[in-house]
Amino acid sequence: MRRRFKRKKKKKGGEEEEKQGNEGEEEKEEKKADSSFLLANAQIVDFPIVYCNESFCKISGYNRAEVVQKPCRCTFMYGELTDKETISRIDEVLENQLHDQFEILLYKKNKTPLWLLLQIAPIKNERDLVVLFLLTFRDITALKQPIETEDTKGGNKNYQINIYLNADVMPQYRQEAPKTPPHILLHYCAFKAIWDWVILCLTFYTAIMVPYNVAFKNKTSEDVSLLVVDSIVDVIFFIDIVLNFHTTFVGPGGEVVSDPKVIRMNYLKSWFVIDLLSCLPYDVFNAFDHDEDGIGSLFSALKVVRLLRLGRVVRKLDRYLEYGAAMLILLLCFYMLVAHWLACIWYSIGRSDADNGIQYSWLWKLANVTQTPYSYIWPNESQSPSGGPELVHGPTRRTMYVTALYFTMTCMTSVGFGNVAAETDNEKIFTICMMIIAALLYATIFGHVTTIIQQMTSATAKYHDMLNNVREFMKLHEVPKALSERVMDYVVSTWAMTKGLDTDKVLNYCPKDMKADICVHLNRK
Repeated sequence: MRRRFKRKKKKKGGEEEEKQGNEGEEEKEEKKADSSFLLANAQIVDFPIVYCNESFCKISGYNRAEVVQKPCRCTFMYGELTDKETISRIDEVLENQLHDQFEILLYKKNKTPLWLLLQIAPIKNERDLVVLFLLTFRDITALKQPIETEDTKGGNKNYQINIYLNADVMPQYRQEAPKTPPHILLHYCAFKAIWDWVILCLTFYTAIMVPYNVAFKNKTSEDVSLLVVDSIVDVIFFIDIVLNFHTTFVGPGGEVVSDPKVIRMNYLKSWFVIDLLSCLPYDVFNAFDHDEDGIGSLFSALKVVRLLRLGRVVRKLDRYLEYGAAMLILLLCFYMLVAHWLACIWYSIGRSDADNGIQYSWLWKLANVTQTPYSYIWPNESQSPSGGPELVHGPTRRTMYVTALYFTMTCMTSVGFGNVAAETDNEKIFTICMMIIAALLYATIFGHVTTIIQQMTSATAKYHDMLNNVREFMKLHEVPKALSERVMDYVVSTWAMTKGLDTDKVLNYCPKDMKADICVHLNRK
């Protein structure tokens, strides 16, 4: 009997604890329901919502992104049974910046009716100017009928309760950047943007000098200045590799990845090998330049691997597509860069034919026209193991490069003056390939140039088209001159503030949380 009594006592105690726990949860839910509120900007037409808490999102069924920037009258929650008289009273309170409370029937997102006790309170700043409206909501659906007490009776009772908040208490807008470890750089920070432009310029320098040095054999171990410049470029490229191991990137889900281990693994799997090959000090290998086995020429050819750096240009261009002038300059530079590469190849083909004894190649004819003919020297077998003649003299390196670039540009632009032409079979085959490549490149690049110029002038064209439509409307309907001038002034002023941008359309590009942050920023004043 004693054991049974103890068990019953324990069971009773457990039920009491459970009841207390349920009561505590109910109290918390009631507090959450009481804490549903909105903040609206009192300085803008329609008083747009700039903030809503999670409790309001729960009782209404809307998420924050769907609520922010909507009128604080909550017109998006109105339904057939919403009292029109109450709606007009709310409009009057907001327009006159008064404090009042109402019982109103609204509808959730799923069209479920919801009775709410709405309280509106203006918030003033330190200059006694109403800057915000605080709208608090309490769910009274369970009561079905509004309960009138001494406090709530007479909703028309004039309350002149104003909330004063000085600058120290007013919430401040803060733009929060993703938190990263101290040694990790954000991929869109100002330093990284400047660094990317430096790498872009050095990449173009490499793309110009490497083919030129390989084709014209311009750089030797005696050219100290070029060796020093190339060494500095190699060091900067190596520093770029180190920075890439400490730079965030955008993951497949659109999130900013700042975990150092994930960043390293991603870079090792993607661009590390190409970047490493592009920054190897190939000039050190030129110590073999005088080696008889030709190892030096092999390492000189390996310098072409630096052109793989141009793969990085594709990644950088996407970030600056919105700048029409910058994109236009980069496209023209790329066009000239391709012409430069083709000129180096054209010279190499002419030089190869001339070395093989073909005396009607373009290079040989250039030497005769400029009155600087080539000549052959037959070296001793000890100096030249192949025993073939060596081509000496001829035009200057500058003349040969300018002529080669002139020929490639005339072919790429389909001008073709004919004073420099392909003569040998190798030259004709290369010219055919160059014409095919140039036709595609010409159409692609200049098509983009046309699009960029149209985009740069589209805003101005849209503005003038809008003004013409307004003027035609005024003439058609014979609007009085005074009213017409007011309309034109309003249209011009609105365009000056918005620049013709559709705010809602731009916000729809952003995710929900980012959209809410932008809306807070737009209404921060």
